[in-house]
Amino acid sequence: MSTSDEITTLLVTKFGTDPLAIRPDVPLRQLRLDSLALEELRLLIEDRMDIDLEDVTLTSRDTVGRLVEAVHGKATA
Repeated sequence: MSTSDEITTLLVTKFGTDPLAIRPDVPLRQLRLDSLALEELRLLIEDRMDIDLEDVTLTSRDTVGRLVEAVHGKATA
């Protein structure tokens, strides 16, 4: 499963996000992810993909594409 698919699955299953709303250019805040939800998502991604995202800084203004890029960079490092 690709990084993008993993993140989409988590957003849909854990946060009830509409899969059609998840596009690379969409800001995370548009998906109703505040700082608390982003922290929860970070922990879920770390557990699911067995990576450390401690030094990755994301805000609700970042896009889904930026999130995927950051996670992918860590997953392939």
